[in-house]
Amino acid sequence: MTTNVSSHESATLDMPFPRLSEGRFSSCTLITDDALYAATGVRIGFTQRTGGTSLAPYDSLNLGGHVGDDPAHVKQNRATLLAALGAADAACIQPHQVHGDVIVTCRDVCDAKGCADRAAQGADAVVVACPDTAALLCFADCVPVIVVAPTGAFAVVHAGWRGVSARIAEKAVARLCEEEGVAPSQLNVYIGPHIRSCHFEVGTEVAQVFSDEFGDEVVLPGPFVDMAKALRTGLQACGVDGGRIVDAQVCTVCDAGRRYYSYRASKGCCGRHAAVAVRVSDDARRADPWL
Repeated sequence: MTTNVSSHESATLDMPFPRLSEGRFSSCTLITDDALYAATGVRIGFTQRTGGTSLAPYDSLNLGGHVGDDPAHVKQNRATLLAALGAADAACIQPHQVHGDVIVTCRDVCDAKGCADRAAQGADAVVVACPDTAALLCFADCVPVIVVAPTGAFAVVHAGWRGVSARIAEKAVARLCEEEGVAPSQLNVYIGPHIRSCHFEVGTEVAQVFSDEFGDEVVLPGPFVDMAKALRTGLQACGVDGGRIVDAQVCTVCDAGRRYYSYRASKGCCGRHAAVAVRVSDDARRADPWL
């Protein structure tokens, strides 16, 4: 059972406009798009912190392996999440995120291991153009972005303020369009929970970077930066249909650790939730109890 979070009601012949809703998948609670899954086989998700095995202060579905948590718990949490998505046997690419603009592309599940190895050297976006291969990136205030093409290919993007200003999301859009031969206007874009402008206070130099790149309207008095607005501005400038960008409208700091991790709110000691996407095989979809 899911409850609506945010949506656009129209649809095209290619795939439905993006709709985000909260749903329970086994022990995991995700913000997802059921209509996208039904149409394309792509299951996207922004995870919450419940449903895993990690102990405080990482409790409980910590998916980050670099924060001091027991590695066995992290491994189990990742397996639990993939099984909940109906992708227990999928390959999984989880990069070492470095706040840059490197993109790793996986075109065939047979190449997933090599792609995972390259991503482990440092990357902040993964493009996947094959089924049965998941991309999983971790967050605790930075902006998670998932982009999906009507072909079923997708990108998962980690956009901290450096990534947003380096236009990592726009670069992932360009890579996805190049790989799949589609136009940016055909893509669905999902912006997940992150630190919103109500809490993202920055120095004057960072504020100036955003003002120069995306316009004065993304910087509020303080100064505070609206990264979601900056992303939307940049994505629309490169051809993404504004009606195909949907935002979960969740602030990780305001959430105060109830559903999401926040690096800033916890003063640096916390786990990581994730943005994840996978295109499951037709056989797996037919057996999926959540469809």
